[in-house]
Amino acid sequence: MTVPDGRPESRRGSTYTRLVRSGFVDPAAAERLLDDADGLAALRDDPVFLDALGATADPDLALLGLVRLAEALEAKRGAAERQELLDTVVSAKPLRDRLLGVLGASEALADHLARHPGDWHALVTFERADLHPGTAEFERALAEGAAAGREAGLVPSDALRAAYRRCLLTVAARDVTGTTDVAETAAELADLATATLRAALAIATDEHPDDAAACRLAVIGMGKCGGHELNYVSDVDVVFVAEPRGDTPEGTALRAATRLASRMMRVCSDITPEGTIWPVDANLRPEGRNGPLVRTLSSHLAYYQRWAKTWEFQALLKARPVAGDPALGQEYADAVSPLVWQAAERENFVPDVQQMRRRVVASIPADRLDRELKLGPGGLRDVEFAVQLLQLVHGRSDATLRSGGTLDALAALAAGGYVGRADAAALDAAYRFLRAMEHRIQLHRLRRTHLVPESEAEQRRLGRSLGFRTEPVAELGKEWRRHAREVRRLHEKLFYRPLLDAVAQLEPGEIRLSPKAAGQRLGALGYADPAAALRHLEALASGVTRKAAIQRTLLPVLLGWFADSSDPDAGLLNFHKVSDALGKTPWYLRLLRDEGAAAENLARVLSAGRLAPDLLLRAPEAVALLGAPEGLRPRDREALEQETLAAVGRAEDAEKAIVAVRGVRRRELFRTAAADIVGAYGRPGAPAPENGSRDHGARCDLVGRAVSDLNAAALAGALRAAVRAEWGDTLPTRFAVIGMGRFGGREQGYGSDADVLLVHEPREGVGDEEAAKAAFAVANEMRRLLQLPTTDPPLLIDADLRPEGKSGPLVRSLASYAAYYRRWSLVWESQALLRAEPVAGDADLGRRFVEMIDPLRYPAEGLSEDAVREIRRLKARMETERLPRGADRTTHTKLGRGGLSDVEWTVQLLQMRHGHAEPRLRTTRTREALSAAHAAGFLDADEARILDEAWVLATCVRNAVMLVRGRPGDTFPGDPRELAAVGRYLGYEPGHVGDMLDDYRRVTRRARAVVEERFYGG
Repeated sequence: MTVPDGRPESRRGSTYTRLVRSGFVDPAAAERLLDDADGLAALRDDPVFLDALGATADPDLALLGLVRLAEALEAKRGAAERQELLDTVVSAKPLRDRLLGVLGASEALADHLARHPGDWHALVTFERADLHPGTAEFERALAEGAAAGREAGLVPSDALRAAYRRCLLTVAARDVTGTTDVAETAAELADLATATLRAALAIATDEHPDDAAACRLAVIGMGKCGGHELNYVSDVDVVFVAEPRGDTPEGTALRAATRLASRMMRVCSDITPEGTIWPVDANLRPEGRNGPLVRTLSSHLAYYQRWAKTWEFQALLKARPVAGDPALGQEYADAVSPLVWQAAERENFVPDVQQMRRRVVASIPADRLDRELKLGPGGLRDVEFAVQLLQLVHGRSDATLRSGGTLDALAALAAGGYVGRADAAALDAAYRFLRAMEHRIQLHRLRRTHLVPESEAEQRRLGRSLGFRTEPVAELGKEWRRHAREVRRLHEKLFYRPLLDAVAQLEPGEIRLSPKAAGQRLGALGYADPAAALRHLEALASGVTRKAAIQRTLLPVLLGWFADSSDPDAGLLNFHKVSDALGKTPWYLRLLRDEGAAAENLARVLSAGRLAPDLLLRAPEAVALLGAPEGLRPRDREALEQETLAAVGRAEDAEKAIVAVRGVRRRELFRTAAADIVGAYGRPGAPAPENGSRDHGARCDLVGRAVSDLNAAALAGALRAAVRAEWGDTLPTRFAVIGMGRFGGREQGYGSDADVLLVHEPREGVGDEEAAKAAFAVANEMRRLLQLPTTDPPLLIDADLRPEGKSGPLVRSLASYAAYYRRWSLVWESQALLRAEPVAGDADLGRRFVEMIDPLRYPAEGLSEDAVREIRRLKARMETERLPRGADRTTHTKLGRGGLSDVEWTVQLLQMRHGHAEPRLRTTRTREALSAAHAAGFLDADEARILDEAWVLATCVRNAVMLVRGRPGDTFPGDPRELAAVGRYLGYEPGHVGDMLDDYRRVTRRARAVVEERFYGG
């Protein structure tokens, strides 16, 4: 066996072994460095020195940095300086540990020391653990360093950069040796940034003295700088406010202040041979990048009072004066503070906050989501977001919460009872760990990043820097994932759990959220009636029963899901009703507790509108569908028909049979609606898509097939029940139900009637009169049974498309249909037959009916010009006469511009003209016919896509209206909450209802243009 440098294992030296034990990845290279570097060879067998290297994050990097520093000292300052360094490494433990710790953690600071080797002496500063440098100390250090840099020939801005790195060296040394914790390190970095901003502004003032004389300029720290919790490398967020001096006109003063501010930003941000300090980001100012860089105080206030969005007040939580005119800075802070604590009272507070968080998560590239420390699920932003939200809600009445620092605010929230002590402690620990990870990742190369590195070597360095020594990569990953899970759990719980504490029994000594504070929090979440919501919570969570205990566990997360809907009050009320109905059922709460998807699915269903909760409350046991692996997959027609007919066979009479049939239909309608709603919200935990970007077509097809199939099964059951009541198993005449319209096309919605034709054919030996009488009796009995008053939704049979309409017989024989169509049929009747398809009854009779009507709907010679003109005339008349008075033609989904009627009539005209010659057009389904028309060349790709998009969107809107309102509708709801619920179903985030309506009008306008060309024009 050989060692890495090629020597046999038997010749491995004691130094090599010590280096391996000390954590060197390449001990052979380390041996060569020690042998080759002047003065270091004597240290190769020094166990204290080797142990000190082994204590660093990256011993190989630390040794290399030390060698480079020693060589630079000798080259630039002489052998005596080099020897002083080596003597320190041997004899002065505190300095040795700080120096080697920095060199092993930061390649960038090692580069700085190689460029400015004398700066290692800065590590002597602030040796005592109880001495924390503040802004004043950093200002003095920067001034001394900048003066030395100018004496060495550096321009003022470069001298400041070098002095900044020298100060940063001391902060990093205290950090990596554990002299300061992560919060203290972040505060020191913020103080250093404050001192640097003041020094940069002083440089700008020296360069532009006339501008400085014309204005008062204050720099307001924002973000982590303002909150005293800065990273090693971060944009330093600022806002500028200025006022004229003396008689200077305001415009002149603002231009002068803008030049000063711009120069100050460049001093910090420009890249020079001395590197850069950090970017100064002023994009949090009013109007962002589009707004002026500098404003007067009155201009700031006018903007915040009239135009600011909720996130801007959230940003102002951390605002503090950091540089420039201190009096003006304090005036700004005093003026904006009251506005911050009124933000939670804004009408759009909850939608704004929710939208901002979704936007942050959605902006993360998929390949980075699992490595994102800051923005990813369970990351730093989850902690900061939850804490700031609680501050905004409760800080209105509790001044102790008005802190700019996340950890200080979290401690205040725990002290005030707004967050449980154990939860606050867990969140504090997780936040500190994640921030420590972030600090050490950035410290390595002094680059702005929040991504956990992918390479094993970098993960090893990171793990060792955090104290993991045995298996640093595995230990780091395990601890990181544990803290991330805890953050995500507490993020979901933090805002909602104390609401239960306000209404439930607490442990002795625990602090309880006051009813007023609980009501404020519910109001901030979007609950329109906080008092009623608190009563529901009290009823659900109070008491010592097992039911109450489990519901106290479930409700924090459920409240969050309810709040994510357009009607949280309805969600909570419906959950209360379902729990009352099923609370004593053993499996119910166990299902919600143990099956995470079941609980979320239930919350989504209960808060998405009226239809699904109404269906569920009529049969609460259907909750079980929400947790089963295949529970939300609609069943096919064959399975539904088998279950329905079996239920009819077991019933004692027709009315009991139809109760069973309608029960199956209700359950399956709920299954379909629940699957549709859950699909509209996306998979649990998945980021929300961009507005309106979900695939509506798949859900539209799913609903159409599922509802049509369950209605067909219900008709089959009603037919069997009607026959058995009078004739037993055999009716004197064969009987078939032909689906028409959207029923025949398997495109029904939740509120669709069953458009049908009823056909019979006498059995052998049965007279026509007897057969007709039996068929008529069965048809009437079916209609009666399906409309019996019950709690189940009715299924109305609509036979108005039959020959002679309402004036004609309800049911005809096949021969009678053939005679009528041969002699009297009009072109609109042939058009209606395009969507005829057997749905129940005698299958052979249904097949022969279709064969009989095929020549009518797909005429061999196509349509005559007279027939085409008649269809166009009927369509134009329908647009004029049937659109309800006062309806908006641009948003009516059925008869409006580019709506269902426009698309379907265009497709059907193509089917009647070309269906005989083109078999692919012979389908009852609109989307299939569109695809076939494109494939046959009757529509180009864009036209087919535009018509399909409009048809799908209009269908989805109709489904959404039925789900939300519980009754059919062809127009968007007028109630704001109902309209918002339709938007959520269609994939639009809160606050984007206007975008939804604009998108609908745009899509249907383009569809109408195709209709004008292909239906009316060609």
